[in-house]
Amino acid sequence: MICDNIDLLKKTTEGVLTIEGNDVRVQDEKRLRETLIDDLIRTAVFAPGEETRAAARWLIRRSAAAIGIRSASIQGLYEAMGRGEASGFTVPAINIRALTYDSARAVFRAAQASGTGAMIFEIARSEIDYTRQRPVEYTCAVTAAALKTGYRGPLFLQGDHFQVGAKKFAKDPDAEVRAVKDLIWEAIEAGFYNIDIDTSTLVDLSEETVKKQQRLNYSLAAEMTTMIRDLEPAGVTISVGGEIGEVGGKNSTVEELHAFMEGYLETLRKSGTALKGISKISVQTGTTHGGVPLADGSIAKVKLDFDTLQRLSQAARVEYGMAGAVQHGASTLPDEAFDRFPATGTAEVHLATGFQNIIYDSRNFPPELRTQIYDYLKREAAAERKEGDTEEQFFYKTRKKGIGPFKRELWDLPKTVRTALSAELEAQFALLFRKLNVGNTLDIVNRCVTPADVPLPPPAGLA
Repeated sequence: MICDNIDLLKKTTEGVLTIEGNDVRVQDEKRLRETLIDDLIRTAVFAPGEETRAAARWLIRRSAAAIGIRSASIQGLYEAMGRGEASGFTVPAINIRALTYDSARAVFRAAQASGTGAMIFEIARSEIDYTRQRPVEYTCAVTAAALKTGYRGPLFLQGDHFQVGAKKFAKDPDAEVRAVKDLIWEAIEAGFYNIDIDTSTLVDLSEETVKKQQRLNYSLAAEMTTMIRDLEPAGVTISVGGEIGEVGGKNSTVEELHAFMEGYLETLRKSGTALKGISKISVQTGTTHGGVPLADGSIAKVKLDFDTLQRLSQAARVEYGMAGAVQHGASTLPDEAFDRFPATGTAEVHLATGFQNIIYDSRNFPPELRTQIYDYLKREAAAERKEGDTEEQFFYKTRKKGIGPFKRELWDLPKTVRTALSAELEAQFALLFRKLNVGNTLDIVNRCVTPADVPLPPPAGLA
């Protein structure tokens, strides 16, 4: 049920939740988990009025906090990895584009079955736009899923590829940097205590030295790190990531890592205070976001440079105390590739398109809805069709942009369909957790990470 107004929302919570000042007391956790949370998240996403949506979002976040489900920074775990006190696993960073509440529940079920605590939920700057999910909505969907499934542990929410677009920067650098900073601010307020800064788009390979090539990259990364440190809540050290090579470009080198870190740390020191730097570094080793579709719609095989990934991860840990290197664009790799990430000391691997593919390509996905989405793309995304693209290639590359316009239709799929799709996703999450060796990491996560209870004043309608 979607509550259309504040009065109905309050009535729906009677006997389950009580507002006490800036907090919520949970009177009936069983009813909250079994029925009310479903109504709250649908209200948070689809209620017609912003006031009602804001109230539902606040109730989700504070009721979850009341029973010990809180957003957290993974910084403590990554510092332990940098010191060599935690190793042997690679943290999956999961981008959920569609059916976020159902998909996150599938993640938590797989995590509970395997004792997984080292996992990140993330959404990129571009995904926020085309999936029509602002950070606070994403936070609430994931938090509600944790509450619904009975998961207990820190929630690692991450801004992925908070990227400075090269074309927009060239046209108006101040406006583009300001847009990314505004997004960082919004994300932190929503409980994203892990932020991946991506200024690697500004690397200029025409410059004569590697350090000059990385200059704009490291200077802006340091500037945004300083801003993040100013904004982070009391008791929280946000985990910040940097990037030295744009995904889909040339492979990164250890020399580039040294050049970036040298300039980055120099720039941070000029601030006059001892600011904590990045905890990980994203690199390019041969992948492309989403994979490269062939004429029949299948994905071209990728030759991933694991040797380079291993060298970069080792240098990041040994020389700079970071958790290691981060691999992007990995979800469309063959399953057998994922065993190699822990073996090479990769700190984190980002996974997105593969989960979208499971939903779209499932025999359980209603063909009539798929047709509606594809017809929409033919009209609205026609300009993105490249000369020579087959229809399969066109749909594969653009169908992510059908998720936002059809968000309500996806959430309103029959329960039997959503259950079947969730089961397929859960099986893939379970496989990835096993391959990345993150089973039984909940204990070490709890030892290294203590989530802060960040105050969240109620919206006016509930105050």
